[in-house]
Amino acid sequence: MKTYDTLAAVDLGSNSFRLEVARVAGDQLYPLDSLKETVRLAGGLGGDKRLDDATQESALACLRRFGERLRGLPPEAIRCVGTSALRVAKNADVFIPKAEAALGHPIEIVAGREEARLIYLGVAHSLPASPDRRLVVDIGGGSTEFIIGHGLKPHERESLHMGCVNFSQRFFARGVIDKAALKAAEMAARVEVERIAREFSRDNWQQAVGSSGTARALREILEQCGWSARGITVDGLAQLRAQFVKARHIDALDLPGLTRDRRPVITGGFAIMAGLFAELGIKQMDVADAAMREGILYDLLGRFHQHDMREATVDEFMRRYHIDTLQAARVRQVAMKLLAAAGGSDENDVRLLDWAARLHEIGLMVSHGGYHRHSGYILENADMPGFSRTDQARLALLARAQRGALTKLPAFASGAVSDNGRRLVWLLRQAVLLCRNRAEPKLNDVKVEASTRHFRLTLPEGWLERHPLTQRALEEEAGHWHAVGIKYPFA
Repeated sequence: MKTYDTLAAVDLGSNSFRLEVARVAGDQLYPLDSLKETVRLAGGLGGDKRLDDATQESALACLRRFGERLRGLPPEAIRCVGTSALRVAKNADVFIPKAEAALGHPIEIVAGREEARLIYLGVAHSLPASPDRRLVVDIGGGSTEFIIGHGLKPHERESLHMGCVNFSQRFFARGVIDKAALKAAEMAARVEVERIAREFSRDNWQQAVGSSGTARALREILEQCGWSARGITVDGLAQLRAQFVKARHIDALDLPGLTRDRRPVITGGFAIMAGLFAELGIKQMDVADAAMREGILYDLLGRFHQHDMREATVDEFMRRYHIDTLQAARVRQVAMKLLAAAGGSDENDVRLLDWAARLHEIGLMVSHGGYHRHSGYILENADMPGFSRTDQARLALLARAQRGALTKLPAFASGAVSDNGRRLVWLLRQAVLLCRNRAEPKLNDVKVEASTRHFRLTLPEGWLERHPLTQRALEEEAGHWHAVGIKYPFA
């Protein structure tokens, strides 16, 4: 796999958008450039969970500026990730294409636990080696991630839907602060954290570490005010709480370390931090300077150095779901042969088809009947470290469409599947069909033609005559494709 001397990460957070560019030196990354803009995407979500026009325009303007900085970098060396606000926005499907056009690069929306993994990866690389188990907490604009890990490996990961932006809007509207609102906000945070308290309580780790803007802002305030000698402490939070109550309004706060862009969301972030301190029994928390953007960079670096987390996840799923590895290897081999014969494949197609072939029978653990539907459901909804939601959706479509009538699949019925998506589905279906008897099909020579509305498969001379059952299956397969408007002759 090709390597790059410069990598870039774009973190589309619910409070801020950030761009990080780094130089690669072996297994290490050295910062070259960093850009941050406070967009407050979560603040643009109305009661109907739709991003308002003004917030969209602000976000698009920021992405155009980021896009200018990214020009000239290889597309493969750039990864753009969206988080909580884009996970919940009901009109994200309309906004994201516009955002991709403004940025000039595709945007991946990651699930909460995948966001947690990337956060831990970034934080772990920024801290000195330690034998301790660490609790890492990241309070973002729309969600808070909790991770327990050791070294560079996360063990427990959770994401809760509470962030400094949505809590500030919910409990401290128009900047008003009072004792009752603070108590209610902290209690709401405790109720959320209570769901995960057993796994993340003080008995399960030796060091607590905070990351991202809220943790850094609280550290700066507490240390500059002399309320903490290091990091965030219970006593320091208590003194800050008293200052909030005394001020009565966010504009009246006069605290060293409190920046202008952090001021509107500091109370919501404080309430979450105080709530999780109380619920998890935290007394003191160190604060890391790294966060998810560094995790994205290290994850991207791992892909180029043959440490792709997605590969590890596929291997683990094959083991966990007791997949027949010999059959998976047969289907993969035939699929790759057909892909090579079709020509014009890129690295992403090769990887996706490879993963789909290895995991296509994952649904057999649920039931033999309709196992392809179970395979699709598992791959779309399971926690798959390293995979974005888009990756999982594409993988799930291939698994779900590996057999049966294509007209029963909403994506095919509505015409939502791209030309390339149809081609990958066709390749996997033929591989599964040709390996149906769970034996090597012995295809020494095969020819494939694939276009927008036409597929053609040419098998070695005399092969079909020796395999009449497969010939019958291919006749039925041609009928399935004809039903969705695609010609499929074979010989």
